[in-house]
Amino acid sequence: MLPDSRPPVETYDLVMLDLDGVVYVGPDAVPGAADHLAQARDAGVRLAFVTNNASRPPDVVADRLTGLGVPADPTDVVTSAQASARLVLDEHGEGARVLLLGGAGLEAAAREAGLVPVGLDDDPVVLMTGYGPDVLWSDVMAAAVAVEQGLAWVASNTDHTIPTARGRAPGHGVLVDMLARYTGVDPIVAGKPQPPLLHETVRRVGGERPLMVGDRVDTDIEGAHAVDVDSLLVLTGVTGLAELAAIAAEHRPTLLAPDLGGLHEAHEAPQRGDDGWAADGWTATVADGALAVTGDGGSVAAWWRAAACALWEHLDDGGTPADVDGAVPPAE
Repeated sequence: MLPDSRPPVETYDLVMLDLDGVVYVGPDAVPGAADHLAQARDAGVRLAFVTNNASRPPDVVADRLTGLGVPADPTDVVTSAQASARLVLDEHGEGARVLLLGGAGLEAAAREAGLVPVGLDDDPVVLMTGYGPDVLWSDVMAAAVAVEQGLAWVASNTDHTIPTARGRAPGHGVLVDMLARYTGVDPIVAGKPQPPLLHETVRRVGGERPLMVGDRVDTDIEGAHAVDVDSLLVLTGVTGLAELAAIAAEHRPTLLAPDLGGLHEAHEAPQRGDDGWAADGWTATVADGALAVTGDGGSVAAWWRAAACALWEHLDDGGTPADVDGAVPPAE
């Protein structure tokens, strides 16, 4: 983590937000997210809602966000389907014939970019794939044969899971793995952590000093590293103490906060003392391989930052994550 005495809304002019685990979890908005994002807009920061999910067109995503109290226009939403279409457009030009394997969002993005969706018999120049719950096995087989025979392939993302009302389910990455194994071909990937999606976001929304905000290290934070922009890891999604303890140095975020309130607070760096890492009344250390945080600090965010510094020091020194089972973060 890098210290900053100013809140991120005073440092960055574009905040690129992952959705699930950051703005909402399942059907509900993350508590406080709507207010935090409204305050960011009031401070003059542009917001972009960035998703690896290629199945939904931007207007559908914008409508859902607006219904959750986060007003959004379709132009505020950038999808991996749009990034895929940009890759094809740059390589093959407007009017290029594309074979689609995915949902409505993939077709909408292709047509928006001036590409022409066609069938296999119409000589497509590239296959575009994305998550689609209604994709037919016969279409998967036809696409696999075409790729094996030389058809170029752009995949929207390689996410192995996707959240559903029934729980975590196989994502588009499972299909990508299967096609790659069968064909021996690795696709060009548009979504996080690969650079095209974040490049497309900056191109569409604008901004000279972007910040990527996410809850996943393997997509959001690594994606920020891939395009050399700063990142804020929030803890409202899949990352908790155990995941935090295992983040290697080259994948760590620039900033860390419990939630989107971290956009509005200074990120003071914990200080290393004789007793451990100290921040706002908390002291974190790893003794006998286990994390311990003591004190009576006033800031929950400071607890997490002190804990992160102790965990990462231990990982860097010993190569194995610390035991976090006995450490309990304070309630808000």
